[in-house]
Amino acid sequence: MLRSLRSSDTPADVAVLLLHGYGSSEHDLAPLAPLLGLDAPWASLRAPLELPGGGAAWFPVTTPGDPEAAPVVDATERVWEWVDDTLGADARIIPVGFSQGGLMASQLLRTRPARVLATVILGGFVLRHPQPADDELLASRPPVFWGRGADDRVITEAAVERTAHFLPRHADLTERVYPGLAHGIHAAELDDVRAFLQKHASAAS
Repeated sequence: MLRSLRSSDTPADVAVLLLHGYGSSEHDLAPLAPLLGLDAPWASLRAPLELPGGGAAWFPVTTPGDPEAAPVVDATERVWEWVDDTLGADARIIPVGFSQGGLMASQLLRTRPARVLATVILGGFVLRHPQPADDELLASRPPVFWGRGADDRVITEAAVERTAHFLPRHADLTERVYPGLAHGIHAAELDDVRAFLQKHASAAS
């Protein structure tokens, strides 16, 4: 069972889904919701794997930047179960994820792309293993924002290279690399995310 912070209990056709990084919590990205420029309800989920110190993770860290597939697939299925049970089986989402949460945002797109209006990956990467909707994405090329810091030393070079190969082929990609930014999010990136969502998500909804 996933825990969440929610802006509204009113059913909606589209909802923003905030997905935090490793060792953080559902409180981490919640302050970003009003900064995204969308008039939509939002939910900030807590990852299912509890960690010492009160944080949580979507999947264990084994090889940095190259997680095993099974725990990621399990976490992805649990998020979709939460979406179906809480938002409804027809609801569409806009996943916004940071770090591990960025990988989870890409997983939601790579499993049920028809349910994903636009995807935002911040300081994240994609899973090495093929996913069910990858071939569909080759044709549909949905909008994806991928932002990362030029000085990020947390996400491995191999993970960045994998993502840089995958996303342009499977998405209408908006890619931004921010000089001076390490593994984090700053105001300029949020400005770009807001512009991306206003262009793609607002128009589609």
